[in-house]
Amino acid sequence: MSGHVQLRGLTVRAADGTPLVENLSLAARPGTPLVLLGETGSGKSLVLQAIMGALPPRLRRTGEVVLDGQPLPEGRARRGLWGRRIALLPQEPWLALDPTMRALAQVAEVCRLVRGMPPPASRAEAERLLRDLGLEGVARLYPFQLSGGMAQRLALAVLRAADAPLLLADEPTKGLDAERRDEAALRLRDEAGRGRTVIAVTHDIGVARILGGHLAVMLEGQVVEQGPAERLLARPAQDYTRRLVAAEPAQWPMPSAAPRRPAGEAVVAARRLGKRFQGRAVLEDVDIAVGRGETVAVLGPSGCGKTTLGDLLLGLLRPSQGEVRRLAGLAPWRFQKLYQDPPSAFAPHQSMREALRHLGRRHGLAPAVFGGLLDRLRLPPALLDRRPAELSGGELQRFALLRALALDPVFLFADEPTSRLDPITQREVALLLRELVTERDLGLLLVTHDAALARRMADRVFTIEAARLSPAGCAG
Repeated sequence: MSGHVQLRGLTVRAADGTPLVENLSLAARPGTPLVLLGETGSGKSLVLQAIMGALPPRLRRTGEVVLDGQPLPEGRARRGLWGRRIALLPQEPWLALDPTMRALAQVAEVCRLVRGMPPPASRAEAERLLRDLGLEGVARLYPFQLSGGMAQRLALAVLRAADAPLLLADEPTKGLDAERRDEAALRLRDEAGRGRTVIAVTHDIGVARILGGHLAVMLEGQVVEQGPAERLLARPAQDYTRRLVAAEPAQWPMPSAAPRRPAGEAVVAARRLGKRFQGRAVLEDVDIAVGRGETVAVLGPSGCGKTTLGDLLLGLLRPSQGEVRRLAGLAPWRFQKLYQDPPSAFAPHQSMREALRHLGRRHGLAPAVFGGLLDRLRLPPALLDRRPAELSGGELQRFALLRALALDPVFLFADEPTSRLDPITQREVALLLRELVTERDLGLLLVTHDAALARRMADRVFTIEAARLSPAGCAG
């Protein structure tokens, strides 16, 4: 199988000549994962795109990508290696799947077309691959019918079917809850154990720990530190790596044990709240209230009903039972939502300036409102003329927060607001939210699958299990 990779002086430049990845020289070999760790915008994904030969048209690459001792060809010749010698697991697993094909058919097709297996053998091999990944029960399902974790495993089954020696994984656990994240990371490590060369990009230190192997920390397009993952994460030598490790929620100091200011009047409250989808109970008999100046966190795995609870409290969904009461006499837009995936909150064709201008016209807001918030959220005015795709995840999430705050909310539902952010940006956004709760006396409902984050952010923490809400202890 082999798959030994060498990057020699790899450089990627923007159209104006600005280096985005600069003079990168790394090696990866079968059996030992190479992990690129760093914040959003550090150039990690560009490295994978350069290896694939799939850089955006305006970017230019120099340097060599060598596979098994031979420089990779350019253009169509390299694309001819896709799926056969080089396989990519993208950030969003659905991007690797055909939405019109059932799970088994997708895997069997790769066995037939890439490996030349006859139809009966390709079907049998596909069934084996699904069974190995615990997906035997989804053979006849389409990708849209799968959870994020299942879709990620199906994408991995497709890649296994191709049997390519080089596997590139671009943020393969992005948006997964902690349990599924660890499971996905272990499966990638197993791929290396099966003799593949695995190059993985991540901003998640927990994923880097599980993958192990050789770790390269990237900042502004350069490797600032590299070495064995276990040693580097335990005893980082560079200041940036130390800051990255310290930004993990588990490393944050716990809130002070001193009594906090009591929560004010309830801005939203629910009693005996329940919700059913297609006859299945997602939530049952939920009692919860969020007061002014208070942060309430709700923990639970993907699919347990956390987002449903927040949407019910906002009035975006109708309850199947029980009632929700929101502070009387207030306009609906005083109750706001911060989304998990920042790009989903913006029109892709609009610049931030256009988005804010539209909001200002719709609600009669003075321009000075936005100016003050730009300063408070540390957003340089130069970013206003960029579209969502031209901003980092952290910048876009702060713009989403700016837009919500401009409407003077009394309640903010933050739906996994930091799960797709790198550790340093995650901490900045989380601490900013905590400060704003006090400054603006607003109620914050924080939905997360990260227990460490919940306990460092919230006054009260709850969990959802088997459709029921129960206290998980106090943050302090």
